[in-house]
Amino acid sequence: MDMLIPDTPLFTWVILPLLIFLARILDQSIGTLRLIFISKGMKYLAPLLGFFEVIIWLLAIGQIMQHLDNWLSYIAYGAGFAMGNYIGIKLEERLSIGTVIIRVILSKESPELIASLKEQNFGLTLVDGEGAKGKVKLIFSIIRRKEIEGFVETVHKYNPSAFYTIEEVKSSSEGVFRRLKPKSAMGGFAARLMKSK
Repeated sequence: MDMLIPDTPLFTWVILPLLIFLARILDQSIGTLRLIFISKGMKYLAPLLGFFEVIIWLLAIGQIMQHLDNWLSYIAYGAGFAMGNYIGIKLEERLSIGTVIIRVILSKESPELIASLKEQNFGLTLVDGEGAKGKVKLIFSIIRRKEIEGFVETVHKYNPSAFYTIEEVKSSSEGVFRRLKPKSAMGGFAARLMKSK
């Protein structure tokens, strides 16, 4: 291994820190996704990501240990860690994995909103309640994270003053969910893998 690594200032002070930076971005992004998948109960995908995370980490830390006098490698290591966290969170947001529960509290009747949500095939549970200022209507719905934007847009369209909260759901069974068309055979396989519990 040492024979293959050029011992030049360019490699030591530019290429090596850059490689360590990129390795840390990759392993920390994977690590952030792994923790998010663990919290969502994806017990088969999380260990697989953990395997790649630790291999990449070992390669990066191994290079630092071989070049202890290279202070730029330490900075690259720390910067890669920070950037990897950020990228991991952004990746998870893009993937929109999992389900959420949305609670909507209406201070006035809104049959158009309820009808529109039902037309879009959202499963709804409606409850009459009592709020601080009188009678309210509560709407509960468990939806996929990628559907939040459409649901909230509908709520704003018909009842802009509605109060709503959104929380992560670790697991759910039964219920009414909108049908999603798998984009490809591989997409269906990935969805089944992530759903595994």
